[in-house]
Amino acid sequence: MLIPLYFAAKVGEDVSETVELDKQSDPQAVRGYAFYDWGKSAFETSVTVAVLPAWYAYLFLKANGLTTEIGSIEMTGDAVWSFSVAFGTLFVAMISPSLGVIADRRAIKMWWLRVLTYVGAGSTFLLAFAPVLPVDTQWLWLMVFFMLANVGLNGAGVFYNALLPHIGSDDEMDRISNLAFAYGYLGGGILLLIHIAMTLTLVDESGSMYDWVIPSIMASSGAWWFGFALLTFKWVPEPPIENEMPAMGFVESAKLALTEIRKTISEVHKFRTLFIYMLAYFFFIDGINSVTALGGIFGTTVLGVTTFWLMITILFIQFVGAPSAIGFTKLAKKIGTKRALNVSLVGWVILCFAALSFAPLEYTQHSDYQIQLEENDGEWHYIPHADLVDAEIAVKEGGFEQDWAKNSLAPSGIAVLNDDYVDSEIYQWAGFDDKDKPVSVNLGQQSSDNISALIASFEDTRYSVSIIEGDKVVGIDHPTNLGDGALDFIPKTVRTYVWEPLGLFIGLQFLILGGAMGTLLGGSQGLARSMFGQMVPETRSAEFFGFFGFFGKVAAFIGPLLYGLMTVMFDSRVGILSIAMLILIGAVMMRWVDVDAGRKDAMEEDARNRGIDL
Repeated sequence: MLIPLYFAAKVGEDVSETVELDKQSDPQAVRGYAFYDWGKSAFETSVTVAVLPAWYAYLFLKANGLTTEIGSIEMTGDAVWSFSVAFGTLFVAMISPSLGVIADRRAIKMWWLRVLTYVGAGSTFLLAFAPVLPVDTQWLWLMVFFMLANVGLNGAGVFYNALLPHIGSDDEMDRISNLAFAYGYLGGGILLLIHIAMTLTLVDESGSMYDWVIPSIMASSGAWWFGFALLTFKWVPEPPIENEMPAMGFVESAKLALTEIRKTISEVHKFRTLFIYMLAYFFFIDGINSVTALGGIFGTTVLGVTTFWLMITILFIQFVGAPSAIGFTKLAKKIGTKRALNVSLVGWVILCFAALSFAPLEYTQHSDYQIQLEENDGEWHYIPHADLVDAEIAVKEGGFEQDWAKNSLAPSGIAVLNDDYVDSEIYQWAGFDDKDKPVSVNLGQQSSDNISALIASFEDTRYSVSIIEGDKVVGIDHPTNLGDGALDFIPKTVRTYVWEPLGLFIGLQFLILGGAMGTLLGGSQGLARSMFGQMVPETRSAEFFGFFGFFGKVAAFIGPLLYGLMTVMFDSRVGILSIAMLILIGAVMMRWVDVDAGRKDAMEEDARNRGIDL
């Protein structure tokens, strides 16, 4: 059913007196809208994923060792980091519907977008100043301003998304939404490429990166976000508000927001299709966001992907995502938004199942192993694999690995105590020169019993060891060691019959996975937002997009929590399977979403709010 672009004010009234409910787009406003995604994506790629987590972890260890005590509770650095991000996300989730209600009654969408951009981009820029502070407070500075940057990003997203129904007509929504995502992938990808080049080329004579490189990445990301947002502020007009309410104080605004939120929740019968879609969206976006949020952790800890291949994959996703978003726009134009979105959701389910099959190849050569031992004229020599250059052995003070490093590796000379960290015995692999190149370490004469005990000590670890033309051990927790997990038969079989015959090592496998993610990301995110925008009344866009943001933020908790529970109870691959089930549930629920009925409900609500007698 086609929804008319205009409703007559009264039956029989002249068409010239109609009120426009669904206006055509202005090309400059569309570009301005898309450039905001171009700018903010720098924070989401270079800061959130690529650089800041590792910098934070380094500064936390420098200041505290492996743990610190907060409120009498001892926490690791990653726990503190996750709680700070969760707090910022929860804060925005709780206030999003309230902000949306007020923004629909006053012409302040662009005002709020500016303010929250100042908070987000400004906090990102201020991350660069951490090195000027004392060592014991640098990690706190990063944590606080990263949390504020996320508040700015997620809060601005409510008003940015709420502008979408005002930028163009329903028929243009797919194109505009996906175009913005394409701009985001390109903008974030270009700056990430520059940042990768900086980290690879700006090194001193010893091969170490200059101290100012990482702070400059933070500062340039904030400036990039703010600079391109200026085009949005200049080219995107404030949507008009009919019967705008007068300015209100904080208490009055809060009371109005709560009243209207209760009213919205009670209106399920008026927007039945929209609420069904929001529920379906909750499930499938939960799964999609979980894949994007946990993909890097899954790749590094489960698959053993190196930092280099992780960075290359992130970059690949950015440049694949841009044309794919445009491609899904054309697909939606041909088969409809709902069908095109369903295609992407089916693709995500297939992708999650495919991720179960990825596995690093078994080692076939002595040089593949992380710890390489060789006897020469009665003396033992050790050479580490290059992948161990940045790996501290101990991950929990007083835990198994630290005791193992202290009692088995350090006496042999394979591990050395790292003096850079405060009040903590953290061991790292020996055998690297000033330029982080592997070098041979003479371990001296060792008895056969000592060497046998050393080799046997690797069996319960996540590392591998090899004696040239001798014993070889791959630890039980090493990425190549499959067979103990509930679903390990899948990657083990695929590795035997696919990856090994093709010679595809794990870095290339992960790149393939990233390419598939990039192909689906732009289309699924863009079409999901577009489809929601088509069924949202323009007169209440910020209100409903506030709920849209709320569902998205709450989903950001549920997916990782489910993944964590399944991983603890079973293993990481079962966790990935649970994420696939979330997306599948959302895809099935899409069967009950009637987009035309939802658009009709939105048009009728706009007419009522504008005093048009239908």
